[in-house]
Amino acid sequence: MTFEQFQESISQPAPPKDLPVLLEALWHDANGDWEAAHNIAQSREGTQSYDRLHAYLHRVEGDTFNAGYWYRRAGSEVFKGSLKEEWAHLANLFLKKT
Repeated sequence: MTFEQFQESISQPAPPKDLPVLLEALWHDANGDWEAAHNIAQSREGTQSYDRLHAYLHRVEGDTFNAGYWYRRAGSEVFKGSLKEEWAHLANLFLKKT
């Protein structure tokens, strides 16, 4: 799946069935279901990609203190761009891992 195809899937009523779970979390986030995305992030705490997703989601929530904790756990710098830019960055990162 390309980034463009993933973006197009956001308009569908449900995530594609074969979508990797980290991308499913971003799909839910893009569709306003922060809780579903957060549940996925929490499902494998201690895994770098999930912790990185967790950091982003707490940034979305507006909890920069908690986001900072998760960026550190993921071994990542705090993202300096917009939330939209970070979402795209993560989507591309997770697409490369599939």
